[in-house]
Amino acid sequence: MAVSDTGLPTLPALPDTATDAVLASGLVEELSYAFGGPFHFLLPDAFDTNLEAMRAGLTEAGVDGVVYYAKKANKAAVWIERCAAGGAGVDVASLGELREALGHGVRGENIVVTGPAKGQDLLTLAVQQGALIAVDALDELDNLISAALAGRVRPARLLLRCLPPAQPHSRFGMNDAELAIAMDRCVRAGDAVRMEGFSFHLSGYAIQPRADLAGHLVELCLKARVLGLEASRISIGGGLAVSYTDAGAWHTFLGEQNSGHYHAGKSFSTGDFYPYHSPAAGAGALRALLAARPEGHGESLAQLLREAGVVVLMEPGRALLDRAGATVFRIQGVKDRDGYQLLTVDGTSLSLSEQWFNSEYLPDPYLLSRSPGASTGTYPAAVGAATCLESDMLTWRKIPFLRQPRTGDLLVYPNTAGYQMDSNESPFHDLALPPKVVIDHTERPRPRWRLDRHFG
Repeated sequence: MAVSDTGLPTLPALPDTATDAVLASGLVEELSYAFGGPFHFLLPDAFDTNLEAMRAGLTEAGVDGVVYYAKKANKAAVWIERCAAGGAGVDVASLGELREALGHGVRGENIVVTGPAKGQDLLTLAVQQGALIAVDALDELDNLISAALAGRVRPARLLLRCLPPAQPHSRFGMNDAELAIAMDRCVRAGDAVRMEGFSFHLSGYAIQPRADLAGHLVELCLKARVLGLEASRISIGGGLAVSYTDAGAWHTFLGEQNSGHYHAGKSFSTGDFYPYHSPAAGAGALRALLAARPEGHGESLAQLLREAGVVVLMEPGRALLDRAGATVFRIQGVKDRDGYQLLTVDGTSLSLSEQWFNSEYLPDPYLLSRSPGASTGTYPAAVGAATCLESDMLTWRKIPFLRQPRTGDLLVYPNTAGYQMDSNESPFHDLALPPKVVIDHTERPRPRWRLDRHFG
């Protein structure tokens, strides 16, 4: 069903030589045949590159800092192995994640434990291993102090999580009154705790609100020191954006997209989409944050941190996984609809994490055709999953393919390592979860692979 002029905007992914090399090698077709279903491939060299870029940003700004990988973004073991080998930290939020990080070689003191209402087992193990714990509430602080007093092995290392003034209805963090009570309890706990500073996490990706709140946390550290607390660190959480496509394609899409561009007339608000292009992304976003001037200050955040002797901690997930993997599906059914096709692939949706926000994963997938031939037009198609749910769509958007998709062809969704592989995976219908394949390019004419070593 070729259509000469669809008027459908495309969202091509930014150039990625590592993914292109994998696609050109023929390995994807072999793995699809071997696994008999969808799979993810992981590119750990990209993770290393992103980590080093963030460390370089800290060095350039003259700021002491620690990068913790937010494990929730992708549960593959290879990222934890890279953190252990490179001395990076890991951010965990459950007992299982903590055990996984420790089991793959990350030292306890290089782990930060976040998340709300932590269970006693998690708090106890975190204290025993010397992990840094971001305390979310007063009752959690009391439980942590109890765990430290019961163990008497080492003091509990902690940060106090601040409720962002710009997000007063957030269910995370403590307000100013609660923080004052928490600091008093830390003082009273004596050597049972080591209060190392404050933390926050902001929704969204704007730079200035993060700089403003970070500046406020530096001020809180100075006030806490007057009380005799260590208060030498602040954590700014994650929220460093990733650019998936170029500015022109993104702005064209936002300006033109409408319900006619989607299967079943689905309607999306442009404000619900992830910012698939960001002028400051990854390490660039970190540089912009450190250069920004917090509200009420005449100097940059980097200068404030240096002058106060405060170490900045960060917990990026998606930004460390930029271009670090892709997801492969096989087309197992094709239907004609009014002016477009509806493809069904051999797995479930990787966009469920986006659907939480009434959105979807927008970058165009690559079509690997068994009979490529020459392009004879444009073939619009939306992509559904192999379940009995109307809402289980990988891509509601009608993608303007340059070749006709056919049963047996492969679709490769690019740059999916950040949240798209794991956030809502489910063995619905007893469909197997897609395996993760680690691909190594090191000094070989053809990539080699292995299965990831995740314990779960």
